[in-house]
Amino acid sequence: MNTPIRLALVEDDPEVRALLHGYLCRQPELSCVLLADSVESFLQQLPDLLQPPQVILLDIHLPGMSGLEALPLLKQRLPEADVVMQTVFDDADRIYRALCAGASGYVLKNTPLEELKAAVLEVYRGGAPMSRAVARKVLAHFKPTPAVQPDLLSEREREVVVAIVDGLSDKQVAARLDLSVETVRTYVKRIYKKLQVGSRTELVSRHARGQL
Repeated sequence: MNTPIRLALVEDDPEVRALLHGYLCRQPELSCVLLADSVESFLQQLPDLLQPPQVILLDIHLPGMSGLEALPLLKQRLPEADVVMQTVFDDADRIYRALCAGASGYVLKNTPLEELKAAVLEVYRGGAPMSRAVARKVLAHFKPTPAVQPDLLSEREREVVVAIVDGLSDKQVAARLDLSVETVRTYVKRIYKKLQVGSRTELVSRHARGQL
């Protein structure tokens, strides 16, 4: 590789940011063109660059706009850039939301620096790097799930599912079905237990795959 990959680091923890900068920016394959402690700082510095970053290493939990909130905006502003999310969170809901929003990779903060460098190189070459724990969660999320038995959910529970799929909040579901908010929450917990899902995102995903 003759021309170094232009890399941007967005990390609010000064110690972690210094560690990443100190290691990654000394690698001959990489050139750190932007260093920011928030998405807002990143966007403010962006117009000053002669060339935009090709890979963005983005923390999820940031002050101001979070990494997840920023993803669609970054992909709109920099459609050619690959974004690798870096976080301490490995729950399926955050992973799914990040990938749906356009993240090209997802690594945990305890990833060794050598593997982090490999992830940056991999995503630049068209890969989709993920920490092993994250990859297991993704595989589990997309593992084929048998369709729900027709009589597993009551008619009212199915009405609640439809309302959730329509994007309604608990309060809005309550208004649509003429129920109290607490009753709706009870239904939601019961539905999660019956369907063995852990979030609204997972529920909507299963519905979209025709499993409800």
